[in-house]
Order: sequence, then C-alpha cells, then structure tokens
Amino acid sequence: QVQLVESGGGLVEPGGSLRLSCAASGNILMIFALGWYRQTPGKQREFVADIAVDSSTKYADSVKDRFTISKNNAKNTTYLQMNNLKPEDTGIYYCHAEMEYSDYGDHWGQGTQVTVSS
Repeated sequence: QVQLVESGGGLVEPGGSLRLSCAASGNILMIFALGWYRQTPGKQREFVADIAVDSSTKYADSVKDRFTISKNNAKNTTYLQMNNLKPEDTGIYYCHAEMEYSDYGDHWGQGTQVTVSS
C-alpha cells in the first residue's frame, strides 16, 4: 500500500509558475515511478510527467520544455515545477505511483487544483 498526498496547487495568471509536491508513504521501496496526471471536467485523465527509480523522466508533449519533474528520495517526494503556465494547463493534478509489480496495485493521490486564468 502507498499513500500519496499532493500540495502546491493554486490560481495563477498565464505565464506564471507553480510547484506541485507529492509526498509518498507506505510501501515506498516497491514504487517503480512517480508521476502526475491531470483531469478537467469532460476530459479523460491525461498523463503529464513521471520520474522512475533510475531518475529517467517522461513528459507529455503539451508540457515538454515548460514543466520539470524531480524527486527527493530522502523525503519520498516528487515535485512538478510548472513554468509558463497556460489556461489549458488548468485541471486537477493527481500524483500517481506505478508499482514494481501489479500485485501492489495502482495508487493515486487526492488531487490538487491548478487554475490558470487572467
């Protein structure tokens, strides 16, 4: 079992920045990757970025070169630095843990709201 708690969302103007945090607890050693997804009403939840245990990263094309995912292993925390935010970045951002083995299940945080509006 893994618990994920997001924080750092808020309201920003286009071009602004936010830094999201996701603190993981529980069966930390079985996490293969931590990542971020976002969801807007009427749309499916979409992949944003993730970072694996080897620190390799992946980004959705829509956020590439604007967002940076990182982690602090000592704090069991992943961060999403979001720069040059656009209105289309608005949504609820969910932290996700991909586990090493399928038996450990799929784990999601409660979400944090990001609103980009002038």
